[in-house]
Amino acid sequence: MPATKKRGKQTVVFDSPPILTAWASVVGPKEGQGPWKEDFDQVYPDYLFGEQTWEKAESKMLRDVVELALRKGDYQNTDAELLLAGDLLNQIVSSNFAARELGIPFMGLYGACSTMAEALIAGAMLVEGQFFSRVVAAACSHHYTAERQYRFPVEQGVQKAPSSQWTATAGGAVIVESAGAGPCITAATVGKVIDLGQTDPSDMGSAMAPAAADTIKMHLQDLNRTSDYYDLIVTGDLGKVGMAIAEQLFIKDGVVPNPSYSDCGVLLYDESQGVDSGGSGCGCSASMLCGPLLQKVIQGKINRLLLVATGALMSPVTSYQGESIPAIAHAVAIESQGG
Repeated sequence: MPATKKRGKQTVVFDSPPILTAWASVVGPKEGQGPWKEDFDQVYPDYLFGEQTWEKAESKMLRDVVELALRKGDYQNTDAELLLAGDLLNQIVSSNFAARELGIPFMGLYGACSTMAEALIAGAMLVEGQFFSRVVAAACSHHYTAERQYRFPVEQGVQKAPSSQWTATAGGAVIVESAGAGPCITAATVGKVIDLGQTDPSDMGSAMAPAAADTIKMHLQDLNRTSDYYDLIVTGDLGKVGMAIAEQLFIKDGVVPNPSYSDCGVLLYDESQGVDSGGSGCGCSASMLCGPLLQKVIQGKINRLLLVATGALMSPVTSYQGESIPAIAHAVAIESQGG
């Protein structure tokens, strides 16, 4: 029987770690006014990007970031063997329509805001398994499309709760290859769906925090590591409310990653930008990873990064039916070569 790459209950280790050879990030105007504006490849001047609808703009954003990542790697669209991508909209239409224009073989993914990590894990497995040698992993979200689908159209001016989060207009794309120069994906933990009964769609951070804590605990336990193995453990988009809950769960479970713990939803915006609890959306962790975080890895400021992207697996229909909000978190260990 062949040796398995699985470690413990939920984690895989890559014997020949796939390499992130190029990446790109794009953001909207609000995200471009935040603390990391110099680290994003493109900041759009408005939210329509020259399109007629928010939905078409979101699809264009994914198209742009994928092509930008490929150009940064000195590739054409035809050089990509597979595109793994997703978004927040029904039937992941933004990704489907982007793939229609890109002409790259495509597998659509949905993990809500955890989609970028899901794409990275699937891409790394496919590359290390020698099914493909060059895969693009990508995700995006748009503030105005998400508000219309999940909450209220912004034109209605509905007052938000302080626990709510601002869906990021942002996207990220990474080229995952079997050979080349760049950081490596060394391990990954596939999360379980966790549901502790939270029902308020304006407080998704509280719903997702238990999933993040569970996945981080399992990742460290499966690999027999302590949290200080990583220079930074960063969750996807819990926001300030969810991050505070996660920190309490870390203490309860005996996992204490501070001071090297943060959250993409907290990092993406400045305190003065009026985003309530922080950022959210597929593009939140995708743009932070493909912007400032991987930049810090290249600069040697981070040698070992654990990205734990979180997702609230709800829909407007289930919320109207009184269902609670199940959540998931996937962890991806990214390390500098030789680091």
